[in-house]
Amino acid sequence: MSAPHVLASQPPDVDLVFEGGGIKGIALVGALEVLTAHGYRALRVAGTSAGAIVAALYVAGYTPEELRDDLLSFAFSSLRDTGWEDRVPVVGPLLSLGLDFGLYEGEALADWVRERLLRRGVQTFADLPTFEGQCRLQVVVSDVTERRILLLPRDAARLGVSPDELEVAAALRMSASLPLYFEPVRWRHPQTGREHLLVDGGLLSNFPVWAFDVPGTPRWPTLGLLLVDEHPRDALGGELLPPESGLTDYLKSLVSTVLQARDRQYLESADFVRTVAIPNLGVGTTEFDLSPERALALYTSGREAAVHFLET
Repeated sequence: MSAPHVLASQPPDVDLVFEGGGIKGIALVGALEVLTAHGYRALRVAGTSAGAIVAALYVAGYTPEELRDDLLSFAFSSLRDTGWEDRVPVVGPLLSLGLDFGLYEGEALADWVRERLLRRGVQTFADLPTFEGQCRLQVVVSDVTERRILLLPRDAARLGVSPDELEVAAALRMSASLPLYFEPVRWRHPQTGREHLLVDGGLLSNFPVWAFDVPGTPRWPTLGLLLVDEHPRDALGGELLPPESGLTDYLKSLVSTVLQARDRQYLESADFVRTVAIPNLGVGTTEFDLSPERALALYTSGREAAVHFLET
């Protein structure tokens, strides 16, 4: 674990870590905009799920202002892409879960990210800038088959591919494959022939503040952008929907609760000193019908949290 830092009056170089949070990722952009405006320069960036998407677009060259405009105008409901099985009357959702392990295809999300990366000339991790010979971006993915966390592109060899040949949009699609919501990515290892089921990095580490830790005192601090409830250490009671709400609703609620559990039980510690805690305003991870007003409020919450962090 790296030692906590007292931030100097002159903004330092930092590593940035973005928590996963689905739709709530809009708030991360607000915090990033404030840090950037105050002169903080991210040498390396890591993230999970929505946090990985924000991190990737930032490393690819998008400014926080461009990310803000893009996300605030985006129709998140378009991410609910479905296949033929989903359109079967009555049993469609259960059929989709049984056959594909997810309600939505996830390709609309991958296409949206891929299009934006290509606008900056980014296809594979080799197209992203490096720092000290390593890619500045690391994406957290959960490998269900191997029961391990992957940091991509660092761990790309575990999937039988060179780090420079791995497509960035593919890694982001893996990291954002929220269990039961989006179909997992089925990746066949070209050498072993083994199929890997790859899902949301948040299943194993939703807030990878450890990604750049080194033994002893690091040369620069790591700052984490964490989405929290108003009372992050409250009990988890009341989160699950009762089974009579419908099996799919119940399962989705269960997954959301699991992914948020670490944040709810987050204790004030050395790690918290280096964390920008952003109130999530009660917005759900999969609130795809988020109104423009709520989206703007999330973005503003991120800005205000970063300002408070810098002031205190």
